[in-house]
Amino acid sequence: MSRGHSSRGSLTRNIVGSTTAVAALAVLLTGLVTWQTAAHGAEQREREQLTRQATVLSRVPDLTPLLFNGAQALGGPNGEEFAVLTPDGRVAGAATPALDLASRAELLAGRPVSTMGVLAGQEVLLVGRPGPRGGAVVLTEPYSVVERNTGRIRRSTVLPLVAGLLGAALAGALLARRTARPLVAAARAAHRLADGERGVGAIVDGPREAAEIIRALNVLDASLARSENRQRDFLLSVSHELRTPLTALQGYAEALADGLIEPERLPEVGRILAGETLRLDRFLGDLLDLARLEAEDFRLDTGRTDLSALVAEAAAFWAGPGEGQGVRPRVERAAGPEPSGPESTGPEPAGPGSAGPPVLVDTDAFRVRQLIDGLVRNALRVTPAGGELVLAVRPAAGGGAHLQVRDSGPGLTDDDVRVAFDGGALYERYRATRPVGSGLGLAIAHRLSGLLGGTIRVEGHGPEGGAVFTVTLPPTAG
Repeated sequence: MSRGHSSRGSLTRNIVGSTTAVAALAVLLTGLVTWQTAAHGAEQREREQLTRQATVLSRVPDLTPLLFNGAQALGGPNGEEFAVLTPDGRVAGAATPALDLASRAELLAGRPVSTMGVLAGQEVLLVGRPGPRGGAVVLTEPYSVVERNTGRIRRSTVLPLVAGLLGAALAGALLARRTARPLVAAARAAHRLADGERGVGAIVDGPREAAEIIRALNVLDASLARSENRQRDFLLSVSHELRTPLTALQGYAEALADGLIEPERLPEVGRILAGETLRLDRFLGDLLDLARLEAEDFRLDTGRTDLSALVAEAAAFWAGPGEGQGVRPRVERAAGPEPSGPESTGPEPAGPGSAGPPVLVDTDAFRVRQLIDGLVRNALRVTPAGGELVLAVRPAAGGGAHLQVRDSGPGLTDDDVRVAFDGGALYERYRATRPVGSGLGLAIAHRLSGLLGGTIRVEGHGPEGGAVFTVTLPPTAG
């Protein structure tokens, strides 16, 4: 399906259609109410008019047939008819046939009457008012007058209702345009981002929700640009790292093939080739590890693990490489759970092989050891001869544990801390000034920590002066 077409229709059409539908429903309901109330209102007005006339006539002191002769002149064009009911029960006037016995009895009893009747074969309104000295005045009006007024009222409401419907449609169109314009601009910006364009910088406009979407797109744009720049730099550094050992391997291989290497130099060349091959193997191994960690089917083999024993085992293993650089790893453990965070108030130093009290969690021991080895390898690389490299383990308050690797190297700046776990970020900064690895070790450590259900954080400078990496593991991995 193309971008410009959708089976759902455009937002503008939907808003206009919705507002028009709502307005039409409101007009329909208003029309129905008006249609029903018009007849009642017209009838009520006619009855009130007849009542006023009857009340005036009923106040005449002597209700005799002579009153009919004067009142009949007030009739007018609505076909009103009059009748006079005397105190002795006699009725005179054109409206006499419409006055039934029940209404006559009510009037003689001094009670007003407002009802329907039949006069000359047509339905009429009938209103009667008793006089002060007995008797009553009766007025009738054809119900056709009410129907005629009802039709006039109904016709007068059609134009306002239609105007309201058109106004609602126009308001919906204006609202749709105002709402859809920033959303259309946001959609265009999103498509440009999807096509690989960066620096789109969409203008923040429109209602608050639409403006928030555009701001989010602009943030996404900047984040994508930063991420892609880092990836580009990382790929360049990967290419450089692969090319360097490959160039050495190719050069020495060609020299050997051409017989340009003196026999006495063969052991030296062999060592160089072996070193470059090992370097290349480690780099490719890191790339493969990172790829495996990103796979969705990555599996953990969890079990009860004593982190104290695991850290002691790692320290014993790294004691050999550390001594070659003049650095002896040492284990530091705490006596009990920490009250608030990974910093210990009472560390207990121990030798490389001393396990100390058990710190038990359910986790994948192999992956935790991989995580520790990666951090120790990085720390050992930057720790100077005679410096310190500390592996610490302690229970965490509420369960779980903290693992910590500290060194006495140059440490990290605040800006370094912000990007420490981005693949290749620190490598790109320090490859010319410090010993560096593949640039992937900390990215692997970050991913491993997350897969184990834990977190990893870094401080630029710790007690020994160098960086501090703290891994917090939950009581149960995953």
